[in-house]
Amino acid sequence: MASIDVRGDLYKMQVELATPVNYQLPLGESLILLNPYLGQKICLSYQGQIHCVHCGRLTKKSFNQGYCYPCLTRLAQCDRCIVSPETCHYDAGTCREPAWGEQHCMRQHYVYLANSSGLKVGITRAENIPSRWIDQGAIQALPILVVASRYQSGLAEVLFKQHIADKTNWRTMLKGQLDELDLIGARDDLLERLAPEISTLQERFGLQAIQACGVEKQAEIEYPVLEYPVKVTPLNFEKTPLIEGTLLGIKGQYLILDTGVLNIRKFSGYQVSFVA
Repeated sequence: MASIDVRGDLYKMQVELATPVNYQLPLGESLILLNPYLGQKICLSYQGQIHCVHCGRLTKKSFNQGYCYPCLTRLAQCDRCIVSPETCHYDAGTCREPAWGEQHCMRQHYVYLANSSGLKVGITRAENIPSRWIDQGAIQALPILVVASRYQSGLAEVLFKQHIADKTNWRTMLKGQLDELDLIGARDDLLERLAPEISTLQERFGLQAIQACGVEKQAEIEYPVLEYPVKVTPLNFEKTPLIEGTLLGIKGQYLILDTGVLNIRKFSGYQVSFVA
C-alpha cells in the first residue's frame, strides 16, 4: 500500500456487506478503505478539536457519540426514546421535533435476532439492514417481525427482553469466540412462548401493524480480522492522543490493533489524522 496522511473530523465507519465486510473510515471529506491496511502499522492522532456531528459547532466535550450539549438537549435523535423506543412520547405531543419523528419513527421497523456476544434482540429500520447488524459485530442475524412504527417495535422488543439480552457485550464480541446459533429455531421458540403477548399488541394496534417476517435464511457475516485479542484493552483519544499499532482486524465499529481496540463511533466529531 502507498503511504497515506489524511486529516479531518472522524465519523462512524461505513460498511458494505461482503466476505469479509468492507470498511471505510470517513475523515472529513475523505473515505479511507481500511481493509487493505490489515497487517500494517497505522497511526491515528487526535488534533485537539471536536466538532458537533449535527451542527458543526466547536465543542469542548462530546455527548452521545458526537453531539454538542445544545444539540443533545434539543434534537429528537438525542432523546431517551431513541435508546428506549417503548418510551416514545410523540402521541403526547411532547416530541422535540415532530417532523423528524414522523420521518424516522412513524415508519416500518424490524425486530431481529442477532448473535453478537450471544443471542440478542434488536430493532432497526429496513434501510439499516445489514449495517445495523455489522455495527454491533453480529456474526449472524435474522429479522423476525415487521412492525408499523418504532414505538410498536419497542413494545415488541420489551417482550423478547424478558427472555434474551438486548445489548451486546462488546468485550465478548471482540474476542471472537462465539459459537454459531440456530436463529430460526430460537425465533420459532420465542414466537411460540410470546404468542399471547404479541396477540395483545396486535389487538391494540391492528393485525397488520405487527407481523411475522417469515424469513427462512439467517444472515452470516464475516469480518476482516487476522487475529482477535486475548485481552481487550480499550484505547481512548482523551487519555492517549496518539494511537498507533498494527491493524489486526475490524469488527463492529472497532479497530483491533496489537496495542488495544479503538471504538471509532465513540469519537465521532473528533479531528484526527490518519497515517499509514
